[in-house]
Amino acid sequence: MIGALNRLVEVVEEHLAGEIDLGGVASDVGTTEYHLRRMFSSLAGMPLSEYIRRRRMTVAASDVLEGRDLLDVAVRFGYGSTEAFTRAFRAVHGVGPGDVRRDGGPLRSQPQLRFRLTIEGNTTMDTRIVDRPAFRLVGHAARVPLIHDGPNPHIQAHIASLPPEEHGRLKALGDTDPTGLLQVSDDVDPDYAEGSELTYLHGVAVSEGTDSPEGLDAIEVPAGTWAVFRTSGPYPAALQATWAATAADWFPSNPWRLRPGPSMVAVLERAEDFSTATTELWLPVERA
Repeated sequence: MIGALNRLVEVVEEHLAGEIDLGGVASDVGTTEYHLRRMFSSLAGMPLSEYIRRRRMTVAASDVLEGRDLLDVAVRFGYGSTEAFTRAFRAVHGVGPGDVRRDGGPLRSQPQLRFRLTIEGNTTMDTRIVDRPAFRLVGHAARVPLIHDGPNPHIQAHIASLPPEEHGRLKALGDTDPTGLLQVSDDVDPDYAEGSELTYLHGVAVSEGTDSPEGLDAIEVPAGTWAVFRTSGPYPAALQATWAATAADWFPSNPWRLRPGPSMVAVLERAEDFSTATTELWLPVERA
C-alpha cells in the first residue's frame, strides 16, 4: 500500500497541469480508486483532491511571480477563467495573484509528500475477518458532517432527538450480527474529507427478509466480507485511534482493502456516563 501511495504522488506530480486518471493509477498498482483515496486521506491528513489543489497552486505561484499571463496560467492548471483560478489560489495562499506579484508573497507551499511505513511492533490489533450474507440496517438516519476527532455534536443531537423508548424498540428489532444498537456511517466521501456530509443511521441489523417498520429508514447491505476491530478504552478517543490505526498499520500489513459500503460501530459495553466503552468497528473489505 505504501508503494501504491508513493506511485500516486509521482503521477500527481507528472500531471499537475493536466487530467489525473486515478482509476488508471489504482489499476496499475493493483488496488481500487476507492481504497487509494481512503488510505491517502487517512495517512496524509488531507483529502487527495486538496493535496492536488495545494500542489497545483504551489507550482502555479512560480508562474505568477514570473509575470506570466494569468489566463494562460489558469488554463495550464485546469481552470476555465482567471476568477476560478484566483479563488483557488487565494484559498491555498491566503492572498490573490495580484498581491503576490506586488509583494512577492506571502506564499504557503505544499511540499511533495513521501509515504514511509514505520514498524513499531508494540501494538496488537484485536481483529477478525467475517463473511456475512446480505442483511439490512434499519433505524433513524440523518445527513451530518464528518468530524475526525472528538464527539460529533450533530450525531449527538440526532440521537438525543429520539424518544427514550425508541432505543428499546430498535434493540428488540435486531436479529443478526452485528448485534445491539449500531452507529452506521454510509455514503461517505471517498476522500474522507472533514466537513463533508455522510449518512448516519442509529439503528440495528436485521436479516435480509425482515420488513422495516413504518417510519424507519433502511440501508440494504449486500453479502460480503468484513474486518472487525475490537477496542476498549476512553470513548470516543480509543475508537477514533483504532480508525486511524487501520490505515496506518493494519491495511499496509494485510492482504485486504476497503470496498464501498457502510461502516458500523457496535457498542458492546460502556460506562454509565459513556466515558469508556468496548466497541467493535466493522469495515467492509475485499481481498487486495
